[in-house]
Amino acid sequence: MDASLTAEQEELRAQARSFLADTPAPEWRRLAELGWTGVSVPEEQGGAGLGFLEEAVLFEELGRALYHGPYFSTVGLVLPALPPAEQAAVAAGEASWTLALGPLVCDLDTAARVAVVGGDGIYELEGFEREVLRTNDETRPLGVVSGGEAGRRLAGSGALPGLRARAFAALALEACGVGRRALELAVEYASGREQFGRPIGSYQAIAHPLATAYMELELARSLALWAAWCVAVGDGQARVAAPAAKAQAAEAAVRACERAIQTHGGIGFTWEHVLHRLYKRALGIQSWESSPAQLRAEVAAHLLDGEGA
Repeated sequence: MDASLTAEQEELRAQARSFLADTPAPEWRRLAELGWTGVSVPEEQGGAGLGFLEEAVLFEELGRALYHGPYFSTVGLVLPALPPAEQAAVAAGEASWTLALGPLVCDLDTAARVAVVGGDGIYELEGFEREVLRTNDETRPLGVVSGGEAGRRLAGSGALPGLRARAFAALALEACGVGRRALELAVEYASGREQFGRPIGSYQAIAHPLATAYMELELARSLALWAAWCVAVGDGQARVAAPAAKAQAAEAAVRACERAIQTHGGIGFTWEHVLHRLYKRALGIQSWESSPAQLRAEVAAHLLDGEGA
């Protein structure tokens, strides 16, 4: 496979980066106007009829910008499980979703509707109460839902493995965006900050860790794009590609943020600097659903024991 982006995908990246730089906290309806909420929704349902590779570009850029909204939970997690009419509502910006996979539910403060796993399928949860919890990453709060009952059936339980792989790939791409932004800030600071008459980036103690971070992020991005391709074409390798990508990308992003904070010295630890928010998003991605160690064990079992692992 060719992991390089097409000219159209690169143009989408440039437009997304420019827009998010000018509008760091866009509303859900605004994303719908841009066509972002319906990228992979069929054209007959009001979407663009593209695929997960185009969404991958947006996940990376939204991670880089620390977007606060239900894009991951709606597009990265729930969308394929929704009936056609509900996918059309998402594309139009009229609905946003999250999925309660466990006791803690992501994007509960911004997602309007909640899906829940129960028995033989995925259902819309009705008549529930929500409580948004304070978390380290204020741009992606977690919450809990209580009460309520399963309403209409959205999809069968057979959709869950695909949703899980899709979510892991989306988070891996977000992590790449987070890590790359942290590295850019570190390189910029190391190039301009001087000690003993020289930029601090000229010293090996600064340059070598940043070079290592770059190498780790490039490897992670390759894995994330492979996972995105597997998800986009429905390749069976998504079962191993997505967990591998999420494990590698999350750890690479965490380490890139840590090295960027160290490069900045005292200012890197201040509350006003963006690095602490990037670091928290990276830690949140790392801990979502499964730790890197658990995911590597899952990949190892798949490789050693075969498809039935």
